[in-house]
Order: sequence, then C-alpha cells, then structure tokens
Amino acid sequence: MLFVPEELRQSPAAKALREQYAGAKGYIAALRKDRRRLRIHLMVGGIALVAFVAAVAWLMGGRYASTDNAYVRAAKLMVSTDVSGIVTEVNVKEGQYVKAGDVLFQVDPTQFGIALDNAKAQLAQTVLNIQSMKQDYRRIQSDIASQQAQVELAQVNFDRADALAKTGSGSRATYDQTRFALETAKKQLQALNDQAKVQLARLGGNPDIAPEDHPTYKQVKAQVDEAQRQLDHATVRAPFNGIATQVAALQPGAYLVAQTAALTNTGAIGLVSTDDVWVEANMKETDLTFVKVGNQVDVTIDTYPDYVWTGTVESISPASGAEFSLLPAQNSSGNWVKVVQRITVKIRLERQPNDPPLRSGMSAFVDIDTKHRRWAMGLF
Repeated sequence: MLFVPEELRQSPAAKALREQYAGAKGYIAALRKDRRRLRIHLMVGGIALVAFVAAVAWLMGGRYASTDNAYVRAAKLMVSTDVSGIVTEVNVKEGQYVKAGDVLFQVDPTQFGIALDNAKAQLAQTVLNIQSMKQDYRRIQSDIASQQAQVELAQVNFDRADALAKTGSGSRATYDQTRFALETAKKQLQALNDQAKVQLARLGGNPDIAPEDHPTYKQVKAQVDEAQRQLDHATVRAPFNGIATQVAALQPGAYLVAQTAALTNTGAIGLVSTDDVWVEANMKETDLTFVKVGNQVDVTIDTYPDYVWTGTVESISPASGAEFSLLPAQNSSGNWVKVVQRITVKIRLERQPNDPPLRSGMSAFVDIDTKHRRWAMGLF
C-alpha cells in the first residue's frame, strides 16, 4: 500500500481530486440506472412493436392474393381459307403488324371468276325462263277463251241438230257430226285448262310473280352467291389486328386443299392478336377464398420489372387444371396424396397507348386486391 503523507492528503489538489472522483462515481451510478431503465423500455417497446406489426400483418394478410404462376395470353389463329387452289401471292412478312382486313395471301381466283360468270349467266337465263312461263300462261288463257267460244258454238250447233233430229227434219249424220264436234271442243278446252294449271303451278300459283320470288331464281341466286363467296375467299384477309407469324409455312405456288389446310398448319399463316391480350394466373385454390370477378389486379411482367399494369378479374375457371387433363388423377387409389389444386383466373388488362409491347407467353406476377378485411375479434 502506497504511503501518502497527511500533508498531501489534506492539500487542496487532493481534495479537488477526491471531489472529482466522487462526482464521477455518482455519474457512473446514474448512468447505470438510466441504462437499466432504457433496457426495460426497449424490451417492453420491442415486444409491443412486434405485437403491433404482427397484428397489422394479420389484419391485412387476407386482403391480397398473389402468384407468380401467371402468363400473358393473346388470341391466336392459324388463318387459312375454305377454298382449294394455288397460292399466287403472299402479302405479309414474318413479324409484320397487320390490321383487320389487310390481305395476307392470295389464291388464284381464275377458276372462281369463271364459276361466278357461269352462275350469273344461269341466273339471267332463269329470269328469261320465268318471263317465258308467264307469257306462256297468258297465251294459254287466251287459247282457253277462244276454245270456250268454240265449245259454245259447238253446243249451239248440237242443240239445233238435236231439235231437227227429234222432229225428223234433220239427218242423223248431221246430228252425229255436231255431237262429236261438241265433245271434241270440250276435251280441247279441258286440255287447255290442265295446261294452264300446270303452268300456274310452275309459277308458284301466282301468274304475276316477280322473277326474284320464284324458287328457281332463288336456287340459281344461291349458286351465284356461293360462287361469289368462293371468289371472295380466294383473297385471305386478317380477321383482327395482330402480328403475322409462321409465314414461311406458306409459299407462292403451293396448292391448298380446303379440307386439310385447317388441320395441317402448312396451308395457313399464324396471327397473334395485339388487341385481345389478357393474363392467365394459375392460383392456388387456398388463395381464392375472397377472390371474385371485378377485383382490381396489379400485374408485373418479368420482362418489364419496373412497369405495373392495372387490370381486373374477368373470370374464374369453373374447374381446376387437373379436370381438363387427358389422364386425370385417380384419387381413389391407396397411394393418394392431397395436392393443392390450381384454378385459372383470367385477368383483363387496362392497356395504354404508351405501354410496352406484350407478347403471348411472357411470365407475369399478379397481385389481386380482394378488399377483404379481417377484424380483431377474429383473434379470439
């Protein structure tokens, strides 16, 4: 132990040093006390903060339903034609944007033009035939009137001869001659009436029928319309706005067979719509509790991670993907394992003119706002 003289311990410097030490010791004790108080506050506050965050997360947890199992879809069509012929011209290139009505390719229209001209000629001949039947009917009516006069004359002659024969003033030969003349006139009149009935039936029961109302005219007119349809379909046009694809599958000089072109994609040009675009989200069945048609959706495409599309739930599939499988699962077997099913949700996007281009098959992330709210009472 170090010996300190009494004079030094009682010196002003030693007293000042002792006072400083006592103050420092009190400060350290106060600091320790404040640290214990702060530690208690931090522990209680931390627990309260965690509880508050957990409560908010639980209350808001059932509002949003999200999935990254979503893809961009678009209306797709292999555009072909229902007439057979040789392709003379392909008017589009791979990846070209086309509008509805633009020509995609052309089939040789020569044979269809000839068929149309032939059908129109038959239609004109049909009109002439109908007019001829109407004139023939009028002629028969005139012949009937003339023959009716002949019947009346033959009847008068027969009545006179019959009266003379009864009184013995006339000869038997004259009587027979007038009788046979009357019968012949009546038969000729009956024949003309039968001809008139036949001709009237050919005119559909209306002697003043318009050629356009006659069944024969309608039949030939249908042939003209069919020939015109085939000629029109020789020029294949885009049914909607889109991007042409698989153009190389069709080349000028190829012969298209109407019955097989739609089955083998060799006789068609692919068209992917640029207007009819939507997102298909394959949601877990457990996430669809509060999802309904009309919910607002935020959509992010993997290609454009910084751009968000707004959309709405347009429809929810009435069956899971497994229901449409060619080989559905046999859950009645002994090795059955429950698997969460996927239900397809169709989302209609609200697109703007300056939106980035969307391509069918792009991956997407969807976040559906169900507007559902949990209540604190649900915790108890």
